[in-house]
Amino acid sequence: MNSQLLKGIIKIHDGSQSALAEAMGLSLSRLNAKINETGAEFSQSEIVFIRDRYNLSQSQVTDIFFSL
Repeated sequence: MNSQLLKGIIKIHDGSQSALAEAMGLSLSRLNAKINETGAEFSQSEIVFIRDRYNLSQSQVTDIFFSL
């Protein structure tokens, strides 16, 4: 996962990770665990939520969530 790219997109659109966490119904610590891949992963429905919230292309989704 490319966490830096996701963090940049979040900052551009929401200004902070806490805004996304609230919109997703997650605690900020749980969202951070998913972004930093520390014991948690984004579910398919959460990826779709982020894609739709930020109007991401399929290429952007792949670059963020499926990169090494």
